[in-house]
Formats: sequence, structure tokens, C-alpha cells
Amino acid sequence: MNTFFLIFIGLPAIEIFFMIKIGAKLGALNTIALIFLTAIVGVFFARIQGIQTLKSGIINLYQNKVPVYELISGASIAFAALLLIIPGFFTDLIGFLILIPFTRNILFKILLKRKTKINKNTAEESAIEGEIIDKNKDEL
Repeated sequence: MNTFFLIFIGLPAIEIFFMIKIGAKLGALNTIALIFLTAIVGVFFARIQGIQTLKSGIINLYQNKVPVYELISGASIAFAALLLIIPGFFTDLIGFLILIPFTRNILFKILLKRKTKINKNTAEESAIEGEIIDKNKDEL
């Protein structure tokens, strides 16, 4: 199945399931208050992490280093903030996990290992062999 279709249908189903389960335990108003609280706290922590990442990136630029980690980290923090704004407990859990630097580093390592495996396979398949016969043939 298409990944987008699974996310588009599966994510709201998971969110509704968790909201029903938690709402049955806490009550409707408490559940709604908890959703707002996690969004506010999550965006606050995303702001703090974003400022720290920006400072680290500026320090790397002053040291003439390319801030690759900071760019990837900043994009993941923005994605985590988006997940925290979306109402629901499953997206909040994923967003908070991305905000924690330790789990974010683990996620980066997993994705980089997977990316290098994919690149090794595609690099061998995309090589085109050829030869140059005469470079100066078209000149008069």
C-alpha cells in the first residue's frame, strides 16, 4: 500500500483510539485540557531546542565548519513542533521523542545507516560506462 495513504488513514485512527481510551479514564474536559497542555509545553521546549541548535550552528560557522548536524537537527525540531501542535497523544509522543537530543541522535544514526545502504545499492546500478573517442574532432 501507499505510505501516504497509510499515514493519512492510520494516523487519525490511532489518535482517535488513544483519545477514546484516555477520555474514558480521565473524562472529556480533562482530555481536552491535556491535549492543549501537551501542545503548549511541546512548542515551548521546541523553541528552547531550536534556539540551542541555532547557537550551535552559529558557533560552527564562526569556526569555519559546516553545520550539517545543526541543519538536520533544526529540521527535525521543526517537524517535532508540527507534531506537537497536531492534536493527539500519539503525535505528541513522537514529537517529544524527536525533541529529546538523545533519541534524536539515535534516530539520525538509524537513518544514516539505512541511507548509506541504499546509496551503495543505487550507486552500483546507476553507473554508465562509456569512452571518449576524440575530443577535438568537432573543432575546425
